[in-house]
Amino acid sequence: MQKTDRRKLTMSQVMLPNQANVAGNVHGGEIMKLMDSTAYATAMKYSKSNVVTARVDELEFHAPIFVGAMVTCTGTIAYVGRSSMEVIVTVDVEDLETDEPPRRALTAYFTMVALDRMGRPRSVPELNIETEDEKKLFEEGEKRYLSRKVKKEK
Repeated sequence: MQKTDRRKLTMSQVMLPNQANVAGNVHGGEIMKLMDSTAYATAMKYSKSNVVTARVDELEFHAPIFVGAMVTCTGTIAYVGRSSMEVIVTVDVEDLETDEPPRRALTAYFTMVALDRMGRPRSVPELNIETEDEKKLFEEGEKRYLSRKVKKEK
């Protein structure tokens, strides 16, 4: 039986006309919703509990997304605290009518908080770091977490 990576999840969707403006550009809010759904599913898969979005860091679109494009969101758990998880969500866009490789449209960092059945924060499993890349992601996530904590205390 194949081992499942609990800290990573991918979701894809073809963009439809009802998700776009009259020029065929997909609304940014539609992409943000897909990203939030990806962060939610990734954090829920990892924590095995209900989660809520507590924070989303800056979203900067690097490429337009048009009707008919395949949008693939990948969520990766980068850092975990006691009850919170940082999920990096990347968005890649692919034109299914060409041989062009997918291109990165944007990346954002979501802070998700695990909740118990009473809606209170609950602890999440410790992150098992196995590779140098995972260690680097964790250390970068920890820096962002500590930076936000200092800013919040000011």
